[in-house]
Amino acid sequence: MSSREILRHLVIQQKNQIEKGGDYIERSILPEVLDAFSDNRVLILTGIRRCGKSTLLKQIMQKKTRYCYINFEDERLLAFRAEDFETLNEVLFEVYGVPEIYFFDEIQNIDRFETFVRRLQDQGKKVVLTGSNAALLSQEFGTRLTGRYKLFSVYPFSFAEFLRFNRIDTGRDSSYLTEERVRLISAFETYTQTGGMPEYLKNSDPDYIRTLYDNILYRDIIARYSIRRQRLVRELVGMLASSIALPFTYNSLKKTLGLKNAITVKEYVSYLSGAYLFFELSRFDYSVKKQLNSPRKIYMIDTAFGILNGFSSSPNTGRLLENIVFVELLRRGSEVYYYSGDRECDFIIRRGRKITRAIQVCHELNNDNEDREIGGILEAMDSFGLHEGIILTSHQEETRKLGDSTITIQPVWKWLMEESTG
Repeated sequence: MSSREILRHLVIQQKNQIEKGGDYIERSILPEVLDAFSDNRVLILTGIRRCGKSTLLKQIMQKKTRYCYINFEDERLLAFRAEDFETLNEVLFEVYGVPEIYFFDEIQNIDRFETFVRRLQDQGKKVVLTGSNAALLSQEFGTRLTGRYKLFSVYPFSFAEFLRFNRIDTGRDSSYLTEERVRLISAFETYTQTGGMPEYLKNSDPDYIRTLYDNILYRDIIARYSIRRQRLVRELVGMLASSIALPFTYNSLKKTLGLKNAITVKEYVSYLSGAYLFFELSRFDYSVKKQLNSPRKIYMIDTAFGILNGFSSSPNTGRLLENIVFVELLRRGSEVYYYSGDRECDFIIRRGRKITRAIQVCHELNNDNEDREIGGILEAMDSFGLHEGIILTSHQEETRKLGDSTITIQPVWKWLMEESTG
């Protein structure tokens, strides 16, 4: 069978697969992505493996016509090269007719793919890409398509999507009705343990998450960057997972790992961030130099991966809640930092040049931590001229007036349901 025939066979198979119906949970990001079809920019959907990018493509296709699709993750495309794109284009014409929209899944697997994408765009075609490595996609498009693409980050299910997945109906007054409130609290407790990876929620099989976790480490990090010291990467991941929401420096990690310089650690952490497994959070400072030299905090993409590293079984529920809030802020497109002065505030939100919100997270406010938690958020509010702040907890709910400042105390699950923007 010739390479062209193999391509044709593959495209037909994938076409049949992608056009199969299914019971999909509509992703909250879908309307925003559809709105971006109004111009000719390339659309890029990035996110960790198996977070639902391909399903999102199916949801887009259901609302579009005259499209074509190919998934470059298929092992039969291992020998595919940039010079094969023209043959692929001819095959797509044969199978789909003349497409106006090109959907390319996991295209970062192909070297120099951006040249073909640029050509399609110059021909007036709409191109939609998915990829599991933010760093690679941004590098390629930064040089070839500056200003000509729009990036969307796709995350595991939010709590709202988790509720839809489990067919838990929520109305405007759900959080106030006793029976529904109890059901929502129970659902959130489950969500904190299972996370939001769609396939894991379907099968509840820890082996699935373990295999996915290994694939991410090996394919997206160890193999892609030709790392020989595999054990070192796994040790680093374990250290980061046990340090969720805690400050760290590259130097401190270097010493613990027994390395001679911190550059290697910084590179490995950037690889983990590029694969969407971890996220770094910077301390806010108007001085960029001070900000870069300050300790950072680390957060994980999803609770499910924490299971493998023992984090989710930690008695420190506050850090688990903090991780969930952080990922939700990213999901909402917020520019997030942490505040550290005499005291600390977990999250401050920046819009443009202004800090607009301060958020503190803890399991509960009590006599032991009230001075620290309230003092931290008040100091942050005072530093940026804010009169309102929010403290998110597991179950408490009240409003406190402290001088000119108002602090809203609210359960995390309720905030996840009620907030629409960061």
